[in-house]
Amino acid sequence: MNALRNIPYKWVVASIFVVGLFMDIMDTTIVNVALPTLAKEFNTGEASIEWVILGYLLSLAVFIPASGWVGDRFGTKKTFLFALFVFTTASALCGLATSLNELIAFRVLQGVGGGMLTPVGTAMLFRAFPPVERAKASTILIIPTVLAPAVGPIIGGYLVTSVSWRWIFYVNLPMGVLGLLIGFLLLKEHKEETAGAFDLPGFVLSGAGLALVLFALSEGPERGWTSPLVWGSAVVGLAMFTALVLVELRVPHPMLALRLYRDRMFRNANFIMSLTYGSFAGALFLLPLFLQTFRGLSAFESGLTTFPQAVGVMISSQLVGRLYHRIGPRRLMTFGLTGVAIVSLAFVFVDLHTSLWSIRGIMFLRGLFMAFSFVPLQAATYANIAPTDTGRASAIHTTQRQVAAALGVATLATVWVSTTNSFMSSADGPAEVSSAMLDGFHAGFAAATVLVAIGAVCAFVLIRDVDAAATLHRPRSGQAGADTEDTFVPAH
Repeated sequence: MNALRNIPYKWVVASIFVVGLFMDIMDTTIVNVALPTLAKEFNTGEASIEWVILGYLLSLAVFIPASGWVGDRFGTKKTFLFALFVFTTASALCGLATSLNELIAFRVLQGVGGGMLTPVGTAMLFRAFPPVERAKASTILIIPTVLAPAVGPIIGGYLVTSVSWRWIFYVNLPMGVLGLLIGFLLLKEHKEETAGAFDLPGFVLSGAGLALVLFALSEGPERGWTSPLVWGSAVVGLAMFTALVLVELRVPHPMLALRLYRDRMFRNANFIMSLTYGSFAGALFLLPLFLQTFRGLSAFESGLTTFPQAVGVMISSQLVGRLYHRIGPRRLMTFGLTGVAIVSLAFVFVDLHTSLWSIRGIMFLRGLFMAFSFVPLQAATYANIAPTDTGRASAIHTTQRQVAAALGVATLATVWVSTTNSFMSSADGPAEVSSAMLDGFHAGFAAATVLVAIGAVCAFVLIRDVDAAATLHRPRSGQAGADTEDTFVPAH
C-alpha cells in the first residue's frame, strides 16, 4: 500500500474511476445478453423481463441529475464510495435473487449507485487533472467508455452459456471490492461550500422528467409511438423538463446548473456529443441485432465481431492525446467525425455474404476515427468550467449523454422497424422477406451515418479552439476571447 501512496494522486483518481465507470457501463450490455435466459429462469414473458433493464435505467435517471449536488454537499469521496458500495452490494443481491420481483428490486438499487458513479467520478477526475492535461485525462476516460460496452456481450455470452446467469452480476464483486479498498485508503475528500440547500423541486422535476423521457424512448420502438403509454410519458416528461428550466433559473442553488449552458464551448460540445454518442449507442444496438437475428451468430460471436472497434479507439486515443495541444479540438473533431461517417457508410452494403472479417475491419476503422472525436470532446467540454461548478457540469453532461444514447437507439430502432415493416408488407416468398429485413438494417445504419455526419458539420461550424484555450496552451497576447483566431503559441 505504501507503493500506492507514492503514485501521483491524479492517477489514483483515474484508476478508481475507471473501475467504477467500467462496471457501470458494462452492466447494461452484459445483462442484455442474459434476458432470454432470465425469462426462462423465472418463467415469464418479454413484457415482464424487460423491467430488469428498465428498472435499472429509470433508477439511473432519478439519481444522475442529483449526483452533482450530493457530491458537492457531502463530499466526492463519500459520495463515490457510497455509490460504489451500493452498486457492488446490489450486484451481489442480483446474483442471489430467487424471483423476478427480487431481481428487479435489486436492479433498481443498482441504479441508485450507478446513477452517481459517473458524474461524481468525472468531477473527481477533472479536478485532479489541471485543464492543460484534460486531453490526457480524456484518453483514460475513453477506455471504459468504449471497452465496457464492447466486452459486455463477450463476457455475458460466455457466462450465460458456460457458467450461470448469476455470474453476470457476481463479476462486479472483485472490481467493486478493490475499488472500495483503494478509494477508502487513498482518495481525498472534496466539498463545495457553495453547494447550498437541497433543491427539492429540481430533484423531483429532473429525476421524474428524465425517467419518463427515457421510458418513452426505450418503449417507443417496441410499443409504437402512438401508444398512449409512450406518448403520454413523453409529453409529461417534456412538460417536467420545461418546468425544470423555469424553476432552476430562479433558485440560487439549483439541482442542475443550467446557467452553465451560457458557456459556448460547454453548450456546443454537449450538443455535438449528443449527436456523436447517439450514433455510437444506436449502432452498438443495431449491429448485434443484425449479426444475431439475421446472420445467426451467438451473443459471444457477435461480441467478438464488434470488439475491434474498442481496440481501434484505444490505439488511436493515445495519438490523439498527443495531437490535441498542437491541432486543437475543432480540427480533430471534424476529421474524426467525418471519418466515422465515411466508414459507417460501408454498413449500408453489408449483407448475408459479407465476411465477418470485413465487418471487424469496418469496426476497427470506426474505432480509429472515433477517438479523434471522443478525446477532444471530453477534453474541451469542461475547458471554461470553474472547479466549483465541475460537479454540476458533470451531472448535466451525464444526463445529456444518457438521453442521447436512448434517443440514438430509439431513432435507429424506429427507422429499422418501420422500414422493415414497409418492405415486408409487399414481400412475397422467403427471398423477398430476407431482402426486406436487410433493407431495414441498411436504413438503420444509414440513419446512424447521417447523425454522425451532422455532428461533423456542427463541429466544423460551432467549435472554436480559442474557447478551449485553458486545455491547450496560452494564447497570444490580446487574443483571449477572439472568435476568428484559433492559433495558439506552443508551450515551452
